[in-house]
Amino acid sequence: MRILIADDHPVVRQGLRQMLAGEADLELVGEAKSGHEVIELCKRVEWDVAVLDYNMPGKAGLELVKDLRQRFPSRPVLVLSMYPEDRYAMRVLKAGAAGYLTKESAPEELVNALRKVAKGGRYVSPALGERLASELAGDGDKPLHERLSDREYQIMWLLASGKTVGDIARQLFLSPNTVSTYRVRILRKVNVGNNAELMHYAIRHQLVD
Repeated sequence: MRILIADDHPVVRQGLRQMLAGEADLELVGEAKSGHEVIELCKRVEWDVAVLDYNMPGKAGLELVKDLRQRFPSRPVLVLSMYPEDRYAMRVLKAGAAGYLTKESAPEELVNALRKVAKGGRYVSPALGERLASELAGDGDKPLHERLSDREYQIMWLLASGKTVGDIARQLFLSPNTVSTYRVRILRKVNVGNNAELMHYAIRHQLVD
């Protein structure tokens, strides 16, 4: 099984490299440290499963997952993130990822996930499986932030994490005016008046630490 990994932290890539080296049926065929590098690498090498960090420079997160799924619909994408699954996994799976794990997961869990998604399955934890079942059943009222589009959600998280409009524009390769427009929509949709209130909202709903 040919594995491609992407993370902007060298230590994380080294850990993944060492883990894969210990598995006879898993072969590392490429590494990337940004969304742009992921796309270019996926075009150049033959791969079976891509393991992506959620937050990298340039295109990342939901946008990168969707892009890869559109370009390579038959190849699964597994997201490995520092963020708890209860905050991001649902959107990642809806974007087309085959699974979501946190970086706190045991190495054997990641290996099992790789093997499962390579065979066409999906990997979710038992807790996330229950949440998915509950949502399919239509249980409970959705919080306001669930009304946001994927791009709005990404920018909301960055704003709530203390990033400025300029910071976000540079990270996402958008114009400051575009980010400001998204900010206005986000504030309206979650019914807050400014960035400070947005940050409090995000903390209250455990979207940021």
